[in-house]
Amino acid sequence: MNHTVQTFFTPASTDCPPNYEMLKEEHEVAMLGAPHNPPPPTSTVIHIRSETSVPDHVVWSLFSTLFMNSRCLGFIAFAYSVKSRNRKMVGDLTGAQAYASTAKCLNVWALILGIIMTILLIIIPILILQAYQ
Repeated sequence: MNHTVQTFFTPASTDCPPNYEMLKEEHEVAMLGAPHNPPPPTSTVIHIRSETSVPDHVVWSLFSTLFMNSRCLGFIAFAYSVKSRNRKMVGDLTGAQAYASTAKCLNVWALILGIIMTILLIIIPILILQAYQ
C-alpha cells in the first residue's frame, strides 16, 4: 500500500500555512481514495408493442372461405380479416380489434352452418335410402 500524500492545497497556492483539518482531510483522501458515491440507479425500459395481441383471423377466414362458405360468410369474414390486418399495420389497434371481432363472429357462424350442412348432407341420403328399402 502506497502511503504517499497528495496535497491538494499547497501553502504556495493558498498564501497561508495548512492547518490540522486540511492535513487530516488530505490524509483521509489519500488513505481511502476518492469518495465512493454510489452510481445513480439506472433502469432499462422495454416497450413491447401490443400489436401481437390483436389476432386478425386471416387463416381461419381463408379456411372458412375455401371449405365452409355457406351463405358467403367465409368470404365476408376474410374481407373483415384483411381490413383488421390493414388497421393493425397502420397502428389503429381499436379499429383492428373491431374488424377482428366481426371476422371472428362471422367465422364462428360459418363454422356452425358448415357443420350443420355437412351433417345434413350425410343424414338425409341415409334416410332416403332407408325409406326406399
